[in-house]
Amino acid sequence: MQATYIILSIIIVIASILLTAVVLLQNSKGGGLAANFAAGNTTFGVRQTADFLEKTTWVLAAVVIVLSVIATFVIPTKSGAYQSHVKGQIEQTVPVEGQPEFPATTAAPEAE
Repeated sequence: MQATYIILSIIIVIASILLTAVVLLQNSKGGGLAANFAAGNTTFGVRQTADFLEKTTWVLAAVVIVLSVIATFVIPTKSGAYQSHVKGQIEQTVPVEGQPEFPATTAAPEAE
């Protein structure tokens, strides 16, 4: 399980970096980084490149979201060991002086 979680985490980081790069490459109202590559877009056309970048953005966003949800289910947990360790520490504590000690079982009052 731990190896699966590590692999998923690495893929999420790579997809997030690619998503950031694709978003920065898109042509915004102010120009964006895609404006610098406008001369290179003559072979495919500017509109086709914009469509490709938009579809890539949606796919990478979906990949990050889906893999993040899957990663939450494969997170390695040690909750059982942690709880028993904490429970053992609580049971080994010495009562504080002056703290009343209650009986473990309560006796039923006798009927008269």
